[in-house]
Amino acid sequence: MSHTMIMRDRSIPLSDAEHSAARKVLQQGLRGVDGKHHARWLRFLRDVFALEDGEVAQVGTRIPRNAAFHRRHMALEQAVFDAQQRFGEFEQFRNWLKIGAGHVNWVPGAKGGIVPLPKSLSYAELDEAAMQQVHAAIAGFLRGPHAARYLWKQLDAAQAAARMEAIFEVVAQQTLQAQEDQQQ
Repeated sequence: MSHTMIMRDRSIPLSDAEHSAARKVLQQGLRGVDGKHHARWLRFLRDVFALEDGEVAQVGTRIPRNAAFHRRHMALEQAVFDAQQRFGEFEQFRNWLKIGAGHVNWVPGAKGGIVPLPKSLSYAELDEAAMQQVHAAIAGFLRGPHAARYLWKQLDAAQAAARMEAIFEVVAQQTLQAQEDQQQ
């Protein structure tokens, strides 16, 4: 879920017509999906517009995940896992990716140090915007100086990087083919 801090600002003057138009858009143009949700939406609007100047509120939003993008990301993870020789278990590989991408919580370790604890990639934990950020971080980690050399230790840096790019290219081609197949 994404959290956004908002603040009431009455310094912007609105004419009666602008106020009416804004009210119409917010109360009728955007609606709850049913009576219960619409009542919640109207209460939310009432509470937001009751804020005093400078008063801050936090709004949580969840934008549904793009299933095609999720499949593409998972295909990339699987393709890299299948091509590498360092990890025998997919979950350990995925945790390594999350740590490398910084998708972690830092917690006290058993011996007093701070250790990374990988966060979840589940639909319940990440909305679309957050998943896009995690994907970009994982892709950046995979294309960075460490990942390919670690996964293919028998290759020199240039060969390892080329292998990684080849995997990215194959996944991109498979994604395009899947999209074309769906359109037919």
